[in-house]
Formats: sequence, C-alpha cells, structure tokens
Amino acid sequence: MRMSLNRDSIAAILLLAACGGLAVASFDIREPDYGQLSPAAWPRLIVGILAFLSLIYLVQSLRQGPDEADPEAPRGLGALFAHWRNVIWCFVLFGAYLLAIPYVGMLVGGIVFVFALLTALGGLRAILLHAVIAIVTVGGMWLIFSYGLQVLLPRGEWTGF
Repeated sequence: MRMSLNRDSIAAILLLAACGGLAVASFDIREPDYGQLSPAAWPRLIVGILAFLSLIYLVQSLRQGPDEADPEAPRGLGALFAHWRNVIWCFVLFGAYLLAIPYVGMLVGGIVFVFALLTALGGLRAILLHAVIAIVTVGGMWLIFSYGLQVLLPRGEWTGF
C-alpha cells in the first residue's frame, strides 16, 4: 500500500504541530500554592484529546491517497465566494458577535449569533426552530455558567445582562 500526502494529510500534520506547541506552552502555566488540581490539567487533557483525534485524521488521510484534480473546482472570484459562502457567513457573523459582546452582553449576543448563523446556513424555512434552539442552548449555557458555576460572563452596556 503506497501512502502519499494530500491536503488532509497536511492539515493533520499542522494540527499535530499545533498540539505539540500547545502542549509545550502548557508547561508555562503558573502552579499556585493552593488547590489540588493543577491549572494546566484541563488544557493538557483537551490538547491530548485534540492530538489523538488529529492522529486519527492523519492515518485516515494517508489511507485515502493523493488528491485528484477536481473538474468542478470554482473558477473566478464569484464562483469562489459562492463555493465558500457558508464559511464566509460563519466568519462574518462570528466577527460581528465579538464586536457586539461589549454592548449587548454574552446572553443577548449569543442568542442573536446562534439564531443568525442557523438562519444563514439553514435558510428561512425553519426560522421558529432556529429561534427556539438559540434561546434554549445559549440561555441554558448562560444559566449553567452564571448560577451553577458562578462564572462572571460579559455583561452588555446596553442590556445589563
């Protein structure tokens, strides 16, 4: 069986390199004199899981073989934007969400972000379902973090919550 690099293999190698860098950086996390669990424990666990998944990704991509030329690849700027429309929507809406957090807070901003993203990616047919999902997921997460875990989440200047 002949193995050769393809785009997925390169992405997996870059992910593994990033995991290595994050793992090394986790040793710079300060160790306080109190507490039982090291502050670096969760970051190292998450980086370890990400590295394991990246390794699986690398093995699968190596088994797949080299990339073949795609005759339906987008040609021209308009076709490129049409091809990557969903990705562009995700980045634009996330950027708007980050800019809006200081003004409307995490709760309102999160609900609007999730609703807008679901509507942009899923269309207008299920707009009521998008609203319910946005309110339940972001509201539930806000309740868990605010009251269950006592985490201070960003409050908005305009909304106060």
